[in-house]
Amino acid sequence: MKNTRYPNRVEFEVTGEYGLFSDPIMRVGGEKCSYQLPTYEALKGILSSVYWKPTLIWYIDAVRVMNQIQTEVKGIRPIKYRGGNDLAYYTYLKDCRYQVRAHFEWNENRPELAGDRNENKHHEIAKKMIVKGGRRDIFLGTRECQGYVEPCVFGEGPGAYDDIPQLSFGMMVHGITYADEAYSKETEGQMTVNFWNPVMQKGIIEFPRPEECPIHKTLCRMDIKPFGEEIGNFAGLREFGEVN
Repeated sequence: MKNTRYPNRVEFEVTGEYGLFSDPIMRVGGEKCSYQLPTYEALKGILSSVYWKPTLIWYIDAVRVMNQIQTEVKGIRPIKYRGGNDLAYYTYLKDCRYQVRAHFEWNENRPELAGDRNENKHHEIAKKMIVKGGRRDIFLGTRECQGYVEPCVFGEGPGAYDDIPQLSFGMMVHGITYADEAYSKETEGQMTVNFWNPVMQKGIIEFPRPEECPIHKTLCRMDIKPFGEEIGNFAGLREFGEVN
């Protein structure tokens, strides 16, 4: 059945031996512990590594947890900021496998790229990049957690939590809204972090849009990265790899 609400929807499966989806506060240093689920921002980052252009914004609609949630603790020797090595324990997710459903919308904060808003072109390229495994390397949260993507039919095949009616995971970071993806006056020129309370129903977690999250926190002032005056025309798009 063809999706009429989001005709540019894509579906893919991402797998990896390990994953580390941690709270951004824990990324500064010390010991790190993964959330039990991938965050909206992490999945958006994976899809952006598959295919991304400043013309569009990816929205993650849902994720399906295919394998049982398992963790493994590893002893790590991270580099200290002042030189040398330290000893820390990182808690990783193990044997990760997720089905992801997402779609894109035009970035209205980039009016200079209006000439590149060809929905069919970007949708077809995105699907081809999923087949090829992405344009850039795929990571499940951190660089040491290598991941792999391939096409799938969302909901197809058995999942570890298909028979579990509901599981709640408490408050988690949803994602970060950067200045060039601002959705309101309050988020313009700001970096904003969004929080929510995910609930998994029969293995599937449906994500709200960033603006629909119940809690928002402004982190700092941020300016939109300029791409140049000519990027909106054909010559500029070709120069920056926008024309395929």
